Amino acid sequence: MAREELFVSEFALGFADAHPVSAGHTLVIPRRHVASLYELSDEEYQGLWGAVRTVRNILQGELRPAGFNIGVNDGAAAGQTVFHAHVHVIPRYAGDSSDPRGGVRWILPERAPYWDK
Repeated sequence: MAREELFVSEFALGFADAHPVSAGHTLVIPRRHVASLYELSDEEYQGLWGAVRTVRNILQGELRPAGFNIGVNDGAAAGQTVFHAHVHVIPRYAGDSSDPRGGVRWILPERAPYWDK
């Protein structure tokens, strides 16, 4: 099934995540297939992160979320399941979590609430 692209550039594509965790969850991928972002040339890497900024701005304008989580799972130990490098741009909305503090720190729940220590 073809995906509708939200953004296309020389170095990257942005399209809706097939299993979104929030409205507007978008993947930004490099055009060249690599497993890790760190396999990209400097020009490709800069182009990819420029695309992330553009996608974030598009989503901000269209959806008006209260914030964003922007993340990369680099390697199997970090949770990467699709081994084509990609960046998650996840809009966050007021009230979508009872306590959003810690954001990405919740990948290791026992270490996330550092403010309670």
